[in-house]
Amino acid sequence: MIANCHAVYKSFNEQSILKDISFHIEDHEKVALVGNNGAGKTTLFRILTGELAPDNGEVFFAKGIRIGYLEQNMHFNSGCSVYEELLHVFDEVIALEEKLHQMEEEIAKTHSLALTHTYDELRSTFENMRGYEYKSLVRGVLKGLGLKEEIYTQPITTLSGGQKTRVALAKLLLEEPDLLLLDEPTNHLDIVATEWLENYLRSYKGSVLIISHDRYFLDRVVTKVIHLEFGHAMVYNGDYSHFVIESEKVYEAAMNQYEKQQQEIAKQKAVIAKLRQFNREKSIKRARSREKLLEKIEVMDLPMIDDKPMNLVLTPRITSGNDVLTVKELTKSFEDGALFNNITFDIKRGEKVAIVGPNGVGKTTLFRMIMAQSDISGGSITLGSNVHIGYYDQEHATLNPNYTIMQEIQDAFPDLTNTAIRNMLASFLFTGEDVFKPISALSGGEKGRVALAKIMLSKANFLILDEPTNHLDMMSKEVLENALNQYEGTILYVSHDRYFINQTATKVLDMQKDHMSVYLGDYDYYMEKKKEIPVLCTSGTQQSTPTSSKEDWQKQKELQNRIKKLQSTLTSIEEKIELEEGKLAELDEQLCLEEVYTNPDASRDIMNQKAAIEENIASLYTNWEETSEELEILNS
Repeated sequence: MIANCHAVYKSFNEQSILKDISFHIEDHEKVALVGNNGAGKTTLFRILTGELAPDNGEVFFAKGIRIGYLEQNMHFNSGCSVYEELLHVFDEVIALEEKLHQMEEEIAKTHSLALTHTYDELRSTFENMRGYEYKSLVRGVLKGLGLKEEIYTQPITTLSGGQKTRVALAKLLLEEPDLLLLDEPTNHLDIVATEWLENYLRSYKGSVLIISHDRYFLDRVVTKVIHLEFGHAMVYNGDYSHFVIESEKVYEAAMNQYEKQQQEIAKQKAVIAKLRQFNREKSIKRARSREKLLEKIEVMDLPMIDDKPMNLVLTPRITSGNDVLTVKELTKSFEDGALFNNITFDIKRGEKVAIVGPNGVGKTTLFRMIMAQSDISGGSITLGSNVHIGYYDQEHATLNPNYTIMQEIQDAFPDLTNTAIRNMLASFLFTGEDVFKPISALSGGEKGRVALAKIMLSKANFLILDEPTNHLDMMSKEVLENALNQYEGTILYVSHDRYFINQTATKVLDMQKDHMSVYLGDYDYYMEKKKEIPVLCTSGTQQSTPTSSKEDWQKQKELQNRIKKLQSTLTSIEEKIELEEGKLAELDEQLCLEEVYTNPDASRDIMNQKAAIEENIASLYTNWEETSEELEILNS
């Protein structure tokens, strides 16, 4: 066991946040900490790091363990560049490397046998500390987290908040603490970087405790879930999807138990009332006896679920034609070149379509072009008959920060009565005085609910949603998923939330710089098809497949040949490493010979040979890592 949290209590301003929190984390275990916003997840993290002390209870750690903590907003005071900052993780290795170089020079001058033995021991330590691979490790983590090479030499102070958080995560991963505490680690990652992190954490040798709203990420990484609800913790073994099923069972079982107890209490009260009606000495004694037994019963509280589900009913007021959107050979260019080109797809009425693709490929720009807010450089966009767009902007730029919620709706829909507006807002959890809150004072999730309310009041039958799940907690995401699944109109959206895509999409568009590939299915289907074979883009609504069986076979053959070639290269590199290591051993033996260590020229020559071989081994290790990585990608 690496960590144990026992009966922890914590309150702020006399309001209890954590009540009797108990759980443990085993070695190598990957654990999710889930719960609604405000449930106390970050507070618990701060207690685990020692930043906060619990009011009661204790936190125990295995002796000598190192804890690494990634906060949502990391702050760097370092004046180093990105690459320099990460190299500091290996300061001890770099110092040892320098010492080895100094010893090599000393041995060449003194030919000391004792110094040679010490050198060999230190060189073995250097190798065990990943001395020959630390530079490639740094670059590998930076690349995996989606940080481009042009920022490696930039000072950290010049980076955006998201870039700083990724650098902090990279540093933590390289430090390899025994327990990693990660608070929303995927917030600033695109899907490719998130998938890389999933694979990294699954094979991570330490333990990991994760706060995340990315349910697909949790399904792929964790094997245990700690659920914070009403200040208490419930532990479930399994991934997130298993937790959802099991927590529902726990709630249903608790509700059944509560209802049975309430029925029994009602029954006993009815019997007591009847006995008292008889108004006889024996019946009154029996009534008193039953009352005493009833008083001893520990009455259960009504089981509750810690959420306020949004009662979203999304019904288009006007039905569109069957052809909702047709995009042909669309291009968007700027002065410094094309953002994207050759984008072709179409959308039919009733489809729920997700657009995925790397950051910066132009997904939001595509949305603006569809709504005529950005010029078309080439190609065409055609909206069908009776199509009315409702746009959800992740930045909520359509909301006036100077308005209250009520004023925002009144300004957009002046014909609606206050009663109709209040009824709509109530379904989005804005009741009573809440409707007079200023937009500027709302949280991201609250602004999202106001924006969704405006869309629902409009005539929209084609929803265009830009990251609709941003700022929503898990329960709110699930409610939105259910509402979109029941929606009778058409939906086009961009999302990095793979779980959300899986739950809602009937078609996935994979947007790249020079084409749009179409997959008729959810996210899992899209990933399955992408792994089978490289896909070519086709126009219209046809699913992207090679244009002929011959091309299909040819591409599969090329893939197999590439894999065989890489496997052969990998074997060859391993043989070379083994051969070079053998040469090093032989040179070490020669250095121990009297005729060598007493001869300055012979000794210096052997030391030069060793230095050249060691440099070659380091290069071979780098090649081996790069080849292995490429082979792993192709095999997957």
